Amino acid sequence: MLLCLRRHLDSLNGATLPKSVNHFLGRRLMIYKGSCHCRAITFEVEAPETIEADYCNCSICSKSGYLHLIVPLSRFKLLSGHKSISTYTFGSGLAKHTFCKACGNKPFYTPRSNPDGIDVNVNCLDTRPSNVNVTNFDGQNWEQHAHTLTHKSREK
Repeated sequence: MLLCLRRHLDSLNGATLPKSVNHFLGRRLMIYKGSCHCRAITFEVEAPETIEADYCNCSICSKSGYLHLIVPLSRFKLLSGHKSISTYTFGSGLAKHTFCKACGNKPFYTPRSNPDGIDVNVNCLDTRPSNVNVTNFDGQNWEQHAHTLTHKSREK
């Protein structure tokens, strides 16, 4: 899967690589720009040069093709589109799934596992990461595995 994603990123014409903003625990941190499909919603997220993403097999993530990058809320900045955001909840109602009212794209949301953080869809990053490592997450058995994600929204 990683090779396929790398090929996809390499095939994009005009893709720009992010510029380094600082180092954290020996890892370079970057500012990535992202958006929904119609660009009504734009944002920035600070994340490592090599992104550690999670692929979840739960019902909503597998149907939408979401690739998770969970970060502390302090590393996320909404640049535009606040009024273009619509929120959807289901089940416990703790997760706040945010969508663009115009194009229906889901560029980020507040996850149930990390309500103190933000979960960015790696597929919505306009600034292409140089490397993405993808780990499978068993969201079909969310209750047994959610604890493995809680560290991702903590300030380091």
